[in-house]
Amino acid sequence: MAGPRAWVAVVGLAVLLCILGEARSEEKDLMKYKDPNQPINKRIKDLMKRMTLAEKIGQMTQIDRINATVQIMKDYSIGSLLSGGGSVPLPHATAEDWVNMVNEFQKGSLSSRLGIPMIYGIDAVHGHNNVYKATIFPHNIGLGATRDPDLVKRIGAATAREVRATGIPYAFAPCIAVCRDPRWGRCYESYSEDPEVVQQMTEIIPGLQGEIPSSSMKGAPYVGGKDKVVACAKHFVGDGGTTKGINENNTVTDWHGLLSIHMPGYYDSIIKGVSTIMVSYSSWNGVKMHANRFLITEFLKNTLNFRGFVISDWQGIDRITTPPHANYSYSVQASILAGIDMVMVPYNHTEFIDTLTDMVHKRVVPLSRIDDAVRRILRVKFTMGLFENPLADLSMVDQLGSHAHRDLAREAVRKSLVLLKNGQEGDEPLLPLPKKTQRILVAGTHADNLGYQCGGWTIAWQGLSGNNLTSGTTILSAIAGAVDPSTEIVYKEEPDAHFVKSNNFSYAIVVVGEPPYAETAGDNLNLTIPEPGPTTITNVCGGVKCVVIVISGRPLVIQPYLSSIDALVAAWLPGSEGQGVSDVLFGDYGFSGKLSRTWFETVDQLPMNVGDPHYDPLFPFGFGLTTKPLYLHLSHYPANKQFITLEPLL
Repeated sequence: MAGPRAWVAVVGLAVLLCILGEARSEEKDLMKYKDPNQPINKRIKDLMKRMTLAEKIGQMTQIDRINATVQIMKDYSIGSLLSGGGSVPLPHATAEDWVNMVNEFQKGSLSSRLGIPMIYGIDAVHGHNNVYKATIFPHNIGLGATRDPDLVKRIGAATAREVRATGIPYAFAPCIAVCRDPRWGRCYESYSEDPEVVQQMTEIIPGLQGEIPSSSMKGAPYVGGKDKVVACAKHFVGDGGTTKGINENNTVTDWHGLLSIHMPGYYDSIIKGVSTIMVSYSSWNGVKMHANRFLITEFLKNTLNFRGFVISDWQGIDRITTPPHANYSYSVQASILAGIDMVMVPYNHTEFIDTLTDMVHKRVVPLSRIDDAVRRILRVKFTMGLFENPLADLSMVDQLGSHAHRDLAREAVRKSLVLLKNGQEGDEPLLPLPKKTQRILVAGTHADNLGYQCGGWTIAWQGLSGNNLTSGTTILSAIAGAVDPSTEIVYKEEPDAHFVKSNNFSYAIVVVGEPPYAETAGDNLNLTIPEPGPTTITNVCGGVKCVVIVISGRPLVIQPYLSSIDALVAAWLPGSEGQGVSDVLFGDYGFSGKLSRTWFETVDQLPMNVGDPHYDPLFPFGFGLTTKPLYLHLSHYPANKQFITLEPLL
């Protein structure tokens, strides 16, 4: 018979095995949310039951990288980081620099109690435009002029690869605003004044995120692999319809107008699986969108069944009040109860976290609203595979600014150009231009300025001037590479009339337009071409046959100069690949672009959109002359062509 000591040993072993079994069971249970074989809803439920209120509110918080540290990511369980316009690891940062920075912050998130990875977002609105040497595609107004959804889809895929090359999985794109007034400073971010064109261009979403499987539930987010990114349809809703085009202002329209003009792009985006939607700074009939529960919760979430997450704009909740941040407690309460899930608080995360935490404790904001927000955020993170692949590697760094992507951008430029005039009445068409001739003049502020042709949201938020901001080809350089080696090119930015008439030019190319701008800084009530543009047009076109290329984010006042111009091209904001302009000017490809928005005669006509009863434009919506190509499509042009400059290049 066993002695007392033996019984104690047996009982002790049994207790130990029981404890170990419970520990193993608990460990297995703990790993359920980390198990990719589990259904996403089970993973979400498993993780959420383990989260404290502090961790949940941390997931609802997005801050700018400049105010983040590894410790903050760990201590607050911050859900997301972003780079605002121009917020970069260092000047001229490489893809590797970006990957290393993102991973360093991610390691902080992974070292938190539950190890929930953060999602890093960036404005990649015409390519990966914050990043040095990335491909800069034409802005949306130009892409709308292509009427080519497949092209836009391919641009989305290329953009996704370049964004992923820098370790970033989330792009704040596309902007699906329907700009109804070109005085708005964000009009170039809109594909068109026509909601049908905007709907067509939502094909960029499957380019960015991947093709949603046919078996997916309507409204469910989708991201299809490590070379795809989370997309963000913005800005919900009516941002392009504000009075006089004033940014962040009030959109006055009835329910039918909102649904028929500003909402259709969101229907298509949700069907295509868009993962996130950003709310607009603007108001609808006096109600701030960031506080509009009816539109965000009742319509977007409940009626349209959007199941991704809703994100605020930059300090968007602060701007619910006038002046901004005047009553922050109210702003937090109103925005969260309206249905915003993730809040962009770039500078002061603790104020937001503390305020919202206090409101939950006081039952001003119910815990069910917090849970809805976190459930949506986690759904996107699980869907995109962020828990399985939280850290980026260097396997895609060669995608940044790749030759294939630049060729695609060049194609986009070609297809976006709209030919508005080609020859004086009774004369032969001026375009396409001959490559072989004696001497040509290239003039204008925008002929040799990469920053100007890229526009706002390029390297810096407001854009830059000059040729040192990133890699690309100016229109002047593209012309030099396109013409015959025997053709002499004379470049003078601001020639006077005597110079033009006395140099026996065969023809002239004048490139003028707007300087870069973004958002409110671009609001403009007169829409004139800034000097010296008009003077350059007058001096040059008064002395020689000329083609005028307008670089702008919208139609500008051109009627006073139209009679002196032989050929007129709307090139919008073409981006880094200026060869796309020369490809069409010299007949390697034909002009095919069609106006994506009405070209007014005078600003007194505004707002004026296709279908309006007072519609009397200079050039109507959909207008665009065509030409046929003259040459075979060569793969490249001579790289050693020299041009004469009569003043220092910028």
